[in-house]
Amino acid sequence: MQQPPAETLFHLRNTLLGLHKELLDSERAIYERDVAKIDSPGQFLTLLLGDPWFAYLRELSGLVAQIDEKLDDKEEPVTTAEVEAYLKRARALLVPSEFGQGFEKRYFEALQRDPNVIMAHAAATRAIAGLQAA
Repeated sequence: MQQPPAETLFHLRNTLLGLHKELLDSERAIYERDVAKIDSPGQFLTLLLGDPWFAYLRELSGLVAQIDEKLDDKEEPVTTAEVEAYLKRARALLVPSEFGQGFEKRYFEALQRDPNVIMAHAAATRAIAGLQAA
């Protein structure tokens, strides 16, 4: 039995959030090693929102935020077509590329240096492959 579209979308959101957390942790560690120590959560948030170092993560953050908005919309229930569209976007986003640009290149670099990102990527791609709209 397949799950309702909203439940599938919720699982996608949580999957992407787990990967996002690992990428944040990885980028923060490299930033603190190579650029400067981050002294507070407020400083980290400011960097996330405005520093070019973290800019590539905004594409993944934005996708999660859009899913959150859809899940919070009480007037229009989540449709199967919307779930399929979000799944398609997630699959397309999570394709690292050594020779790409933006997210795909920085994602590739994170996968090369951090085993936690590798594990999160594997878990996310497995979970997304198993998700489908009802």
